[in-house]
Amino acid sequence: MSATTSTSTRAVVTELLRRIGSGDADAIAELYADEVDWRLDWPDAEHGRAATPWIRHRSTGAEAADHFRAIAEHHVPEQVATQIERVLVDGEDAVVLGEIRQTARATGRAYRARFALHLTIQDGRVTRHHVYEDSLAVAQAFA
Repeated sequence: MSATTSTSTRAVVTELLRRIGSGDADAIAELYADEVDWRLDWPDAEHGRAATPWIRHRSTGAEAADHFRAIAEHHVPEQVATQIERVLVDGEDAVVLGEIRQTARATGRAYRARFALHLTIQDGRVTRHHVYEDSLAVAQAFA
């Protein structure tokens, strides 16, 4: 992969993180391709999905806005923080490492969860969104 590809990937990831920070779900969704390989590292049959409806696999860019709206709906907005520790880029692929700090609206419980987000950028849009996070911390906050 060329340095130009990596530079373009980094620019899209930087913009995606900025938009996620702004909380505008429709603006975030604009950066996703029509078809997206969206996966979450989460036990399929555990931890009561009703309390965490944003945690599910998706397949289209249109579903991205719903994902970010659901996260906002189920957390206390004044008690949300994300620390990005590193963004690693290799061609079309990027990995974002960090920690989220949120408070579950339903229970009032605060939690911290380390995460890795693997993104693939093609033609300026996200085509892969794989999240690996501390699902136990999230589940316990909503239990």
